[in-house]
Amino acid sequence: MKLQQNQVWKHGDSYLRIVHLERLEVQYKQMADLASGDGTHHTVTKKTFCRMLKTATLLTPPNATRHPGPTKAPADSPTP
Repeated sequence: MKLQQNQVWKHGDSYLRIVHLERLEVQYKQMADLASGDGTHHTVTKKTFCRMLKTATLLTPPNATRHPGPTKAPADSPTP
């Protein structure tokens, strides 16, 4: 499992969103409702956070399954 900032996990009746991720520390926000965004901030060790995630489910963002749009041409390529 790879932790990344802004990941949202469902843990029991609450949601956990990773706010800031460091080598040994995780700052996360615990929310009862994702839509409202109201919650409390917590700071724990990465080890403690990973233990909490053993019973949690990672939620995929709605745009994660969307295909990316066309990309811009590199700046050094000639334009037609």
